[in-house]
Amino acid sequence: MTLPATHIRRLLGWGRTLARHGALRGIENDPNTPAPVRTLCKVARFGTIQPKTPDYAGAFRAIGPAAIKLGQTLATRPDLVGEEAAHNLLALQDKLPPVDFALIRREIESTFGKPLESLFASFDPDPIGAASVAQVHSAITTDGRKVAVKILRPGVREKFTRDIETYEWAAAHLEALGGAEVSRLRPRMVIANFKRWTVRELDLRREAASASELADTMRAHAGYRIPAIDWDRTNGRVMTLDWIDGIKISDTAALDAAGFDRADLAQRLVLAFLTQAINGGYFHADMHQGNLFVDKEGTIVAIDFGIMGRIDRRARQWLAEILYGLTTGNYRRVAEIHFEAQYVPSYHSVGEFATALRAVGEPMRGKPVSELSVGQMLDGLFAITRDFDMQTQPHLLLLQKTMVMVEGIATQLDPAINMWETAAPFVRSWVRDELGPEAAISDRIREDTQTLLRIPDLIRRIEDRFPAKGGAPEAAPLPKVELMWERKRRKRGPGLLGQLVTFLAGGALVIGTHALGWWG
Repeated sequence: MTLPATHIRRLLGWGRTLARHGALRGIENDPNTPAPVRTLCKVARFGTIQPKTPDYAGAFRAIGPAAIKLGQTLATRPDLVGEEAAHNLLALQDKLPPVDFALIRREIESTFGKPLESLFASFDPDPIGAASVAQVHSAITTDGRKVAVKILRPGVREKFTRDIETYEWAAAHLEALGGAEVSRLRPRMVIANFKRWTVRELDLRREAASASELADTMRAHAGYRIPAIDWDRTNGRVMTLDWIDGIKISDTAALDAAGFDRADLAQRLVLAFLTQAINGGYFHADMHQGNLFVDKEGTIVAIDFGIMGRIDRRARQWLAEILYGLTTGNYRRVAEIHFEAQYVPSYHSVGEFATALRAVGEPMRGKPVSELSVGQMLDGLFAITRDFDMQTQPHLLLLQKTMVMVEGIATQLDPAINMWETAAPFVRSWVRDELGPEAAISDRIREDTQTLLRIPDLIRRIEDRFPAKGGAPEAAPLPKVELMWERKRRKRGPGLLGQLVTFLAGGALVIGTHALGWWG
């Protein structure tokens, strides 16, 4: 188990990096920040020179790979980090200097247990991309196919494990400080979901499986493709997939020169995302510009499946109704869904919440993204969720992040695109098919039939839990006895306040010695 002193040392190092980039100022000035945290921020920036304009993206980039991923996640959470920080973090690019090829070769050969030449006829030592988790090389297989090979950076799993452990420790202590805003934002839950996403991204077999599953989901969707996986050359640290010859979707000049209709590409991208998220409940959650290409046939090709989102059927129904209600102006129904899903506590007024939603949605209806956007809508929704005590919904965080990404790319392709008009026919059709009378009757018959089939097993389990009485009399209830260690625990220690004072004093001591240069 990692010692608290180790967590404090890491946090202080990260805190001073944030301070040098001016990124602690927002935390200090936020009235919702707990007083002890505000004090620690002031101590952490002691002796540093802060720029006038905070550079949040630069700070996260300087801290390291796990921080880069965390920063990209926080970019979609203006309610958590503030609008200024969220906007700055959107520019956080996941690019790092490449690892030396000798280390890459060693990684491939050790994980497969055979020479590189037995797997690939040729292997380009210069990577085509290098990010915080992995880098990608082009190669030719021994059977003559051109492929892309993704290799984890040596030691990256261990680095992520250490950093996320400290994130969990810090989030737990933040929640222990209490406060309504901290309880609503649920930092421990946010970090828990971040951990699940990154653990999945650090196992390339799971990424390959995600690509295969998404390919199955989108098989019938024309104009969108997933490259095939070479399973014989894929394991936990290496993934091999078909090479993509195409134009980056962000290269609008090249798309124009090739004669592609950018407005059509933008519409197809939005519909592909809706098909994944609402129709399939499984979507590519890292759809930034570097992960999308357009091949010579005009098909959109996606790569990099380390971060995937999943939404169950009931949540998809709520999501579709919310989107449809916003596009049609039925704010009352959108409000009712939030209460049905228990996103908003029942002690609030449905009518008041509907009015707040109207204030967000009405200015956007009928306008192109160039004037008002989904991102701005999310900002507005985040603002009113605080007023209505709506807790963070971790299962929707990836969806919100991806919506912002898709909107950004679609706007770049076609500044005049109207996201509502593009999405409305799809959502209307899905709602009719999934929530219409036929679907409701079908669901009721299926659920009732399944309930009836479970009755015999339920009776057997009840009989096991409450068997027939035997000849022995029923035992008398036993008295409650306080165990020795429970009594000791009850009488021991200074309590939470004393522990917090000790924690702050120790933190100040470590920061002071760090500032004086007594340790690294």
